[in-house]
Amino acid sequence: MNFYPFHIGDYLSHTSHLSDEEDLTYRRMIDLYYQTEEPFTDTAKLARKVRSSFEIVGSLLHEFFVFEDGAWHNKRADVEIAKYKAMKDGGRKGAALRWHKGSDNSPNTPPIPLPNHSLMQTKNQEPRTKNQIKTIPTPEGVSVDLWNDFLVYRKRLKAPVTDRVLARLVKEAELAKMPLDQVLETIIFKGWRSFEASWVQQMAQKASEMPLGSDKQIEEAYRVECGADPRLARFNSYYEMKQFILNHRDKKRQAA
Repeated sequence: MNFYPFHIGDYLSHTSHLSDEEDLTYRRMIDLYYQTEEPFTDTAKLARKVRSSFEIVGSLLHEFFVFEDGAWHNKRADVEIAKYKAMKDGGRKGAALRWHKGSDNSPNTPPIPLPNHSLMQTKNQEPRTKNQIKTIPTPEGVSVDLWNDFLVYRKRLKAPVTDRVLARLVKEAELAKMPLDQVLETIIFKGWRSFEASWVQQMAQKASEMPLGSDKQIEEAYRVECGADPRLARFNSYYEMKQFILNHRDKKRQAA
């Protein structure tokens, strides 16, 4: 992709805590993600491509990306890339149809078969088959408008909503102690394909973590989150103190 939508307000609200170097690295990572249309698999190689350190890239991957199937995914970017590919495929099909329509049906070119209207009418009269997915009625506690928006969103992802999918969402909503309508809104806004209660817990954990954009913020985070006095710390630089805090957070998440 050579173009992608950039929402300034959303970006600023999610990245205001980043340092200048982290912000530049993240922008380069997003640009590379859209350009290659692929998730990241090699952190060291990625760091070289965006001209940043392994530590900063690793920190940004943990904060803004999701690790699935052996690769780091950005859910919002995945949605935009899926839309782009669908539009591109649709354009190719349209061009092929126009080309056939304008052909002269020479002896070397097989004629385009006309539709069998009698067969089409017979198919329309057939009952619903098992391959057709039934429409799931609006769940209790969810508005019709929100449910329709969710169905359209899932259709764009080519992920139909079945009884099993809905039952899983209801179960995860109960585990997260969230109403189902809030879960559906979160999925659409975050660009997620599904929902797990653990994701909300991770988001809450990240929201409680203090920013590390300045030396003063690093000292305060070290004092509050690690329970130690930064004046007595034996680090060679604030960068080392920041890495210690990030490692402390990772251990805390793993133990949760």
